Amino acid sequence: MEQPVWNFEQEAGDERLDETSVNLRAYLDRMPDEKMQQYSSDWTDEQVIEWDNNFRDDGKLMLLCCERDVDVREFCKVLESCINYRNHVRAMVTKRR
Repeated sequence: MEQPVWNFEQEAGDERLDETSVNLRAYLDRMPDEKMQQYSSDWTDEQVIEWDNNFRDDGKLMLLCCERDVDVREFCKVLESCINYRNHVRAMVTKRR
């Protein structure tokens, strides 16, 4: 498996991370930047679910090896943090490519 150029998974944050939080961050690290830049915080839950295309019928994100479910609200909160992280480090990451 190719490692992503991003490292949001290990980025320090304010909240305590459990196994599910780390897996969600790793999932977002592997999301293409072009796709992530399409996201809009104005979208409805249904639009986010359709855009990501990795949610189960019950509205929870499909993640492996998780202790708990991730709903759309948590997904969007972490996704927006990830977008901020990428915006902050993008110049450094793209120079290394």
